[in-house]
Amino acid sequence: MKLLRLNHLPDIAACGADTIIDVRSPAEFAQDHIPGAINLPVLSDAERAKVGTIYKQDSSFMARKIGAALVAQNAARHLMGPLADKPGGWQPLVYCWRGGQRSGSFATILDQIGWRVQLLQGGYRSYRRLVVDKMYDTPLPHKLTLIEGGTGTAKTRLLHHLAQAGAQIIDLEGLANHRGSLFGARDGGQPSQKMFETRLAAQLENMDPTRMTWIEAESSKIGARVVPSALWHAMRDAPRIEVQAPIAARARFLATAYADLTDNSGRLHDQIDMLRPYHAADVIAAWHALADEGAWEELAAGLMQAHYDPRYAKSMARSVTADQVIALDDLDESTLAHAAQDLARRVT
Repeated sequence: MKLLRLNHLPDIAACGADTIIDVRSPAEFAQDHIPGAINLPVLSDAERAKVGTIYKQDSSFMARKIGAALVAQNAARHLMGPLADKPGGWQPLVYCWRGGQRSGSFATILDQIGWRVQLLQGGYRSYRRLVVDKMYDTPLPHKLTLIEGGTGTAKTRLLHHLAQAGAQIIDLEGLANHRGSLFGARDGGQPSQKMFETRLAAQLENMDPTRMTWIEAESSKIGARVVPSALWHAMRDAPRIEVQAPIAARARFLATAYADLTDNSGRLHDQIDMLRPYHAADVIAAWHALADEGAWEELAAGLMQAHYDPRYAKSMARSVTADQVIALDDLDESTLAHAAQDLARRVT
């Protein structure tokens, strides 16, 4: 069995493992894990709590004894299940919280079978320290250009078209699983803050810092997720390109882009009600009526004109002026594709 010591995030990819195995409990894995890892817990959430209670209230010896029995049972289940078809040349990398008993026990079993096992020294914590260093303690070397614009100017779609044109992009809303506005929640909910940072760090690690990286101008929070300070500082200093489009084109785009919300009447009405502290009762009632009628473009236009655009104008008055403005007559896919190709050619 070989110990893998992490000094840099790319060490994970360079270790040559066929499979990365996280043996922590499902709840620990759900909060955050090394990208690409699979979860083969040697203790379930309930079992981990049970062993911890015995450790605190009885003795460390009894906790280790019962824990070892549970680890053996769960290891057998994994060997007969997910690992049953692994050939003799298979090379796993195993880790737990801090590279201790859970991962050590499972790695020893795999090693005794004959597989070439690597054990992550320091466990998940060693990986997490590198993510924190990259996202909070070290200035980003990447060249950024921000795409900004009012609500409904198809900034995220433009980013995706830039990617199709060969540009490097970071889709923060995709990584945070949230569209960044009051109406921006997506199915599945948001990842934990740690998972958001892990996804972001992994993407940045795979990018060429000498090439331009395009990113949407966001506030410091996307839903409930906070943009890490290293990236946020780089974004504040980056040049900006503002997208402008007529209100009718933006409303038409939003009616399509937010189809998941317009298909869920109850959720849409709940979101409108969240605007009550900012608008008169008759305005809220009018928006509810438009939602009931399915007048999506009219509703989108009303929300932008009365709520989002005034706030965007106020924030723009406090921020750095855009270095360039692109005005689009419509936000159709072909128009966005041409705009992205033009931007990719002009900004390097």
